[in-house]
Amino acid sequence: MKPLRQRSRLISRSLLSIALTGCLSMTAPAVLAQSTAATIRGQVTVDSAPAGDARVTAINTATGLTRSVAVGANGSYNLAGLPPGTYRLQVEANGQSTSQNVTVAVGQTATLNLGVGGVAETATAGEATDMDAVRVTAAALVETKTSEVATYVSQKQIESLPQATRNFLAFADTVPGMVFEQDGNGNAKLRSGGQSANNINVFIDGVGQKSYTMPGGVPGQDSSRGNPFPQSAIGEYKVITSNYKAEFDQISSAAVVAATRSGTNEFEGSFFWDRTAAEWRARTPAELDNGTKSDSKEEQYGVSFGGPILQDRLHFFVAYEAKEYNTPRTLELLDDSRYDEADVPAELVAGIGPANSPFKQDMYFGKLSWSVDDYNLVELSTQIRREEETIRNNGEYTIDRASFIDNDVSRYDLRWQYSGDRWLNDMHLTYEDSAWVQQPLVGGNGYILTVSDYNTTNGFRENTRNIVSSGPGSGNQDKGQKGWSFQNDLTFSGWDAHTLKMGVKFKQVDLLSTERNFTNPQLYYDIAQSTDQPYRIEFGRAIPGTPGGVSQSDNKQFGIYVQDDWEVNEHLTLNFGLRYDYETTPAYEDYVTPAALAENLRNYPNLQNSDIDVENYISNGNNRSAYKGAWQPRLGFSYDLAGDQRHVIFGGAGRSYDRNLFTNLQKEEQTVSYAAPYRVWFTDVDGQCRNAGGCVDWDPIYLTEAGRDQLVNSGQVSREYYLINNDLKVPYSDQFSLGIRNAWDFGETTWNSEVAVAHVRSRDGLSVRLGNRRPDGSFFEPGTDFGPPWNYDAPFGRLVLLDNGLETKTNSLLVKFDKPYTNASGWGVTTAYTFTDAERNSNEDGAGIFDWPYAGYYGYLPVSQIPRHRFVTTGIWDGPGGITYSGKLTLESQRERVGVNRSGDAPFFDYYKPDGTFGHLQLDLAAQKVWQASDDISLRVRADVLNVTNRYNWESYNDDWTSANFGQNNLAIRLPTRTFKLSFGIDW
Repeated sequence: MKPLRQRSRLISRSLLSIALTGCLSMTAPAVLAQSTAATIRGQVTVDSAPAGDARVTAINTATGLTRSVAVGANGSYNLAGLPPGTYRLQVEANGQSTSQNVTVAVGQTATLNLGVGGVAETATAGEATDMDAVRVTAAALVETKTSEVATYVSQKQIESLPQATRNFLAFADTVPGMVFEQDGNGNAKLRSGGQSANNINVFIDGVGQKSYTMPGGVPGQDSSRGNPFPQSAIGEYKVITSNYKAEFDQISSAAVVAATRSGTNEFEGSFFWDRTAAEWRARTPAELDNGTKSDSKEEQYGVSFGGPILQDRLHFFVAYEAKEYNTPRTLELLDDSRYDEADVPAELVAGIGPANSPFKQDMYFGKLSWSVDDYNLVELSTQIRREEETIRNNGEYTIDRASFIDNDVSRYDLRWQYSGDRWLNDMHLTYEDSAWVQQPLVGGNGYILTVSDYNTTNGFRENTRNIVSSGPGSGNQDKGQKGWSFQNDLTFSGWDAHTLKMGVKFKQVDLLSTERNFTNPQLYYDIAQSTDQPYRIEFGRAIPGTPGGVSQSDNKQFGIYVQDDWEVNEHLTLNFGLRYDYETTPAYEDYVTPAALAENLRNYPNLQNSDIDVENYISNGNNRSAYKGAWQPRLGFSYDLAGDQRHVIFGGAGRSYDRNLFTNLQKEEQTVSYAAPYRVWFTDVDGQCRNAGGCVDWDPIYLTEAGRDQLVNSGQVSREYYLINNDLKVPYSDQFSLGIRNAWDFGETTWNSEVAVAHVRSRDGLSVRLGNRRPDGSFFEPGTDFGPPWNYDAPFGRLVLLDNGLETKTNSLLVKFDKPYTNASGWGVTTAYTFTDAERNSNEDGAGIFDWPYAGYYGYLPVSQIPRHRFVTTGIWDGPGGITYSGKLTLESQRERVGVNRSGDAPFFDYYKPDGTFGHLQLDLAAQKVWQASDDISLRVRADVLNVTNRYNWESYNDDWTSANFGQNNLAIRLPTRTFKLSFGIDW
């Protein structure tokens, strides 16, 4: 709190007491963070002089919500914490009054100068310089005097633009620097720059939706076709790609700030239903190759309803949405020249070809908004997500190789907002409960057919790849998070030219991870040896006297920040922020390495002369602590060249800390309580042994539970241990940006442009690497500098190490040029171009770095998930006949593909671009007609055509540099093919 004391000299002692009391009080209910609230500020004049005795009142025209503040001695006022919407502003001074309407967007700060007594009124909101501009819809307002690299997504865009799925995050890819990923399986994720989807955070009504246990950024978005929130309940949102302010936490990539809809003084409702099916889409390449077409369906429907309970005081809003999908899949054998497809067993071949994957989701949202009086607002909201899914992946699998997923998310938010003349206090209390459960679709033993190279030097088979996998998979998991949080945010505007924000947050969240993988044994066969006798088996067993694969952690999180936005003059605005976060993870900090394992590690000769100090990974329960260095300065500026908000230079720098996922932190505890997998190598049919630790003669009894028990009891097994560094840090990113915003007038039309350069460097990402070493302590085979010692497990098991080590470097050029849609013009256009140079010191989009001893060996490789060039443009036009037309065009350059080049004497990591100018090209079009059935009821019909040109956007290629088909595409594509979708709706 020292920084607050230093600034307190400039604030009256009584006001500071109120501020700190409001900030730190733990006795009041909670409110959403101010990240979604709007602010209207400016000057009030009376007969050309600053009004020193005046009052400004904002009344929401839809809900009656009222806010009133006194004007300062210099004529300034600040209305903070306003829900996005349209307001009637009333100013009263010296017995005179005036009023006018303005619209503000989510998280926006609009400047509106007011006058009475014959003084001309001026308004500025972003680039708006007159009241006609301010009266446009919220989406048209562009906040120019901010240091953030941010873009707004309006409700008009959400409602009008063509869309394959009702995931509101899909519209974020119209923002420079953002990519909304929907892979060939339909799984959706949002990412920015070189970092993964894990590093974003979504704030809905100011409540962070961060996932602490599973990947995907928000709970439920790991390997899911589901939506995180009902789209019909989202009003609008903005996307901040870098240089966010200190109030944003648990993030190192992009922030999505969304506001939900609320009930109004009018009863309003809406119903929608849309559908597409197999007969409404073009065939996939796999279906053309196979000569059949898989049954498929995508159906979405829902209803929303809101209105008053007490006029101007109490309102409700509820929404329900459902999705029922049956998505086509492409199952195919591995394309590899080292085997003959005729040698693949017929029963495996029969299981490949076109298939489908069913999915069902139900989402609910409810909200009560109570304006108790002009100073108090109380809201209670609930969101519930329930989904069931059969995951069947594209690629080298048979139709029975699938998993059943049960995915549930529940959140509850209680908010209380109290406003005064110079300050606003927001508090909220939340509870969340999410669970993700995975099980194989069928039982029994898994069958994995492989191909490999025989190394004549060491007698081992290497470069092993799966030709096809059949039967049950190895996954068996139950993971989730639940707990409550308290947050309080205070805004103080009583210091001339300064807006101070400060806040605290406490969260207690229970993390659960149950991993009992390999309960269904996995057997590996080599097509060059035998398709009947396996060369390896992997299976799991609970260790007696332990939790048996269950890990829990009662985490506590604490955050505090202070932010000062200083309007130095009409040209220069400075932003100074400082944030600190702290989190305890008892499962990691209090873990004690079992004595037997610690002794084995210290005595294992292969580690004696290696680059590994085992003491760094042996915990006694007292030599670990929570990370204490998460200080995060965030600085920004904007300079209005002419003082009219038409040409503004902006920039900033800051640091932001994220979180280590519990799915990684729990692996240490999990692998000592559940052996997964026990790994046994069998002598090949030619008498060779693939494992340096020895092999067991094959016996069919090992296909049974009793036979596997014999292996465990005899000690003829190898298991896997995860070991975590005792000095684990938290991943973070440093962000730097510089840009310029402009407003250009072309006749009566104003276009907005923005050009920015950004550099983001992330560090201390969690890396997972192999701890195996050869007898002399080396990682590589003598005379080589590539190839992990997979076959050199320790006698007591394979070692996997977790350390900080992953880094990314992203340099971006971000360009946007748009004309916002307005009712007056009836059209709008957006364009976004991104040039991205993204690199990371690993070869995959995750934590694994197994091919080399640690990340430093990789150098920096391209991030294969991010194209170098990306262009997205959208358009909306109210055409003749009452039909609204819209379109979206997405163009990407070919993405780099990273893999191991084995074409020379020594393998190494390499990358290439497939042939062709565009790696992704997709044109989507939509048309909607609305009929007014009566004064209160309207009917909607809409047609979408997705991927109009039916362009195949290939998802996988032959990455084998030694193959004659190197660089050629496989059959799997990113969906959709050309698809027609029909929608109906009723509004009342």
